[in-house]
Amino acid sequence: MITTQVAEMRAALPQGGALLGLDLGTQTIGTAFCDAGWRFSSPGKTLKRGKFGADRQELAALVKERGVAGVVIGLPLNMDGSEGPRSQSSRAYARNVAEALALPVLLWDERWSTASAESALIAQDMSRAKRATRIDSAAAAVILQAAIDALAGGFA
Repeated sequence: MITTQVAEMRAALPQGGALLGLDLGTQTIGTAFCDAGWRFSSPGKTLKRGKFGADRQELAALVKERGVAGVVIGLPLNMDGSEGPRSQSSRAYARNVAEALALPVLLWDERWSTASAESALIAQDMSRAKRATRIDSAAAAVILQAAIDALAGGFA
């Protein structure tokens, strides 16, 4: 199942469960994880993006290691909310992830996630070089946190 609707994702995971967040770049994939109660997200590692076969193995290992129940993938929308080529690429990747991992996938609007992550890293007084290595996973954590804030509303 792939959806952009919070209610559908919540229905697919009625007991909650750990989630994997992904920020898809052209060369890297930022990862983040949240707890089973959907309270907080944390940046994971940044993966080198390659052919999906190699990505699938790394993602499957992370899913198994963390007991992941679902995946949140950033959907890069244009500022007016429309979809462009990058959105279509993310949707195609989501189809591959859903099929390969047999997990529900929520596509989440990622506008401003990188800017928000960069601001947070700057506020931590992180050097430009360190920020460059951590920005993708920090952006994945921003995307995942926004999604779990919406998802957790159903458990209140």
